[in-house]
Amino acid sequence: MTATEIVPPTTVLRPGPRADPIAQVWRTLLATDLDRYRALLDEALVPQRDYLTDTERALYTGGKKLRPMLLALSAHLVHGPGELPLKAARGAVSLEMLHMATLIHDDVIDHSAVRRGLPSVNSARGAGTAILLGDMQFVQAVRGFVECIDVERDLGLVKSVLDVAFRICSGELDELRVDPSWRTEVLVERYWRTIDRKTAVLFALACESGIALVDGHTRDVRRIGCFGRRVGRAFQIMDDLFDLTQDESVSGKPRGIDLARRKPSLPIVYAMAELGEQHRLSRVMRGAQAMPDDLTGLVDDVRTTTGFARAYADARTQALDALEYLRPFPRNPYRDALERIALHVVDRDR
Repeated sequence: MTATEIVPPTTVLRPGPRADPIAQVWRTLLATDLDRYRALLDEALVPQRDYLTDTERALYTGGKKLRPMLLALSAHLVHGPGELPLKAARGAVSLEMLHMATLIHDDVIDHSAVRRGLPSVNSARGAGTAILLGDMQFVQAVRGFVECIDVERDLGLVKSVLDVAFRICSGELDELRVDPSWRTEVLVERYWRTIDRKTAVLFALACESGIALVDGHTRDVRRIGCFGRRVGRAFQIMDDLFDLTQDESVSGKPRGIDLARRKPSLPIVYAMAELGEQHRLSRVMRGAQAMPDDLTGLVDDVRTTTGFARAYADARTQALDALEYLRPFPRNPYRDALERIALHVVDRDR
């Protein structure tokens, strides 16, 4: 079966009303965990009270809190339905702070003006302040994970957090060093390595720390980490597809911004390989001067290639592979929720 038979480009990412399992899980299965998370987040932000604006505090209340959810579900997967240990609940807050640090730094690097429908920190207060505030979130996140230590094995989790932070920085630097003039096979290889470091490692950490913080078995930590890594890959590919399909009113950024910045995302690289070296897309990506009206046409060119559908098929393959790593775990509502979320990542509208 070809990629276009799996999902034709004209039907990929079609908007429409659809229940959001992430919101449903927070509202039902994890309602108590969410209340606790919010209270602990407020407590964790107290030391930053003099430095954060109301808008910056609102960034924490926005978003779907997918990574803290993955931590909580992974913890309950082996812990069961009772209240999680305090260190697991605090770990979810620290994880979101680590994620926020990466978002603030991303916006500085990308010169993004909007984040979660609000002015980004760098657009509102300048890059210098944004970098310092991003650093503050990172330091506070690590402090939070250190406070989770109550047995010797928890020290390994702190090392994992620092390793993940290093890989995220490596991924950001790798992305800046990618040259669109490289052969498309090399660009594809670099894309996978970059999203593993930039995005997938944080999803893996969310799942791994959930089980580690309820003193689960090492083998289960490794399995759930493989699940999280594949969900993270699928998530990033879908974000790159949305860049080519969503209007600014939905995404908060102009459509095709990756193409405008000559960022070789997976669908763009696949389209370059399919359309050939002499196509306007390949020439613009590799340095040719773009005309003001080029962007819309080039976005449409990418969306009509089989490469666009191929990228979606890759995302779906990653999500389906993720499910295989849940098989050794007992069937319970938390495993069911993790399965639904893995599939939702590639079925979502935004």
